Amino acid sequence: MSRTATITRTTRETDITVELELDGAGAATADTGIPFFDHMLQQLGKHAGFDVSVTCKGDLEVDGHHTVEDCGIALGDALKQALGDKAGVRRFASIVVPLDEAAVEVSLDLAGRTFVVYEVPIPYETINGFETGLLEDFVRAFAQSAELTIHAHLRYGRSPHHICEATFKALAKALGDACARTGRGGVPSTKGTLSR
Repeated sequence: MSRTATITRTTRETDITVELELDGAGAATADTGIPFFDHMLQQLGKHAGFDVSVTCKGDLEVDGHHTVEDCGIALGDALKQALGDKAGVRRFASIVVPLDEAAVEVSLDLAGRTFVVYEVPIPYETINGFETGLLEDFVRAFAQSAELTIHAHLRYGRSPHHICEATFKALAKALGDACARTGRGGVPSTKGTLSR
């Protein structure tokens, strides 16, 4: 059974299309008008092992917030749809990912309950169109739409670029592990469901 989703989300602020295949090869493309954010979304697909395409036309003349947050919402919707009833998935995952002096830990649960603990203090900087303060907005929007519990913690770090990239890579690796099929049938929950 194919675990895929295509999401189109249009508002007065953004027009987004996301195509997602969970059992892919890590082929990832992004075109949001924010070059550094595109690079981070490509990291997300590559290191999760998902095939993903994200295109967004946003009101960047206002700022990047709508684009980044709405892409998080659309990606979360796609993940939720592609996972279906979550039968046979690993469900939990945790990893620490280093990038030079930075190291970020992400733990997550596909439980169907949205909760975010975000402790990634990051110096403010604009990196090729991406304001570093938008990283938290992306994580929260993504978790809310996908109905995930995510804990993200900065262990070490100085460079805003490295902290951002380590966060996206840690999120990616944890997602790939949690969404992986274990070969065991059924939903990994004593409740018999991983939805609200």
